[in-house]
This record gives sequence, C-alpha cells and structure tokens, in this order.
Amino acid sequence: MPPWPAPADVPARVADAGLDLGPMGMAEHYHPQLRIVIGGKEVPIPADIGVDPATGAMSAVHTHETDGTIHIEADTTGETFTLGQLFTQWGVKLTPTQIGGVTAKDGQQMNVTSNGAPVAGDPMDLRLEPDQKIVLRLP
Repeated sequence: MPPWPAPADVPARVADAGLDLGPMGMAEHYHPQLRIVIGGKEVPIPADIGVDPATGAMSAVHTHETDGTIHIEADTTGETFTLGQLFTQWGVKLTPTQIGGVTAKDGQQMNVTSNGAPVAGDPMDLRLEPDQKIVLRLP
C-alpha cells in the first residue's frame, strides 16, 4: 500500500527497465508531470527514482523531487521513454487495474489521462512527452 519509497537496488531496477546509469545528457531534456490519486487521496512519488544512492549516477528517466516531476535527460535524441520504465525502476506494479498493491474494484479500471485526454491500453506503454501531465486515478 502507498506510499512506496524509492528502491535501494537502483542498478538492477534500471537495467530491468532497459536503461543504464549514465552517461547523462541534454540531447533530450524534458519534464512530464505525474499525479497518482487512489481513493481520492494523492499518492506521493518519491525523489531519486532511477538515481543510484551509492554513486549519484542516474538513468535517463528519473526523479529528483517529490512533486511528480519526471526528468528525461538523455544523451541521444529520438529515444522513446515510457511510464513503464519509471514504474519498473520504482518497483511498483502498474497495470490497467492496479497500482502497487491497490487493485480496482471488480469491473472497474484505472482512469489514465494524458494532458486531460483519456488513455486506453496498458499504462506501462504510455510514451513520455515534453510538458505532459499524466494522471493515474483508481477509485
């Protein structure tokens, strides 16, 4: 159940997400925003998802603050980054009906929006974009 802390085993989780720790770059640099609402309550997104506490190295998809800002800082242009990569690094399960240990009631699904528009399908596949506002809402 929330809140879910940033994991300690960052290198393994970054690798599971198909990313690596560094090199950091500014070839792609943008900041989607993520909000999670479960049962009407905001769920905090921890700082330092994708940041190795031992070395300070970061993946191209990471957080610094607890305000839901996702930092995309890649050393090459044209890469596709997804919400699933963030959740894989975080170690929190994300499906159309579940966030972490919280599952939608029978017959319901999570409400996913990107810039206010409904998003169908698996939220793990949601592509991260500049100035994007993502909301995940479980009733």
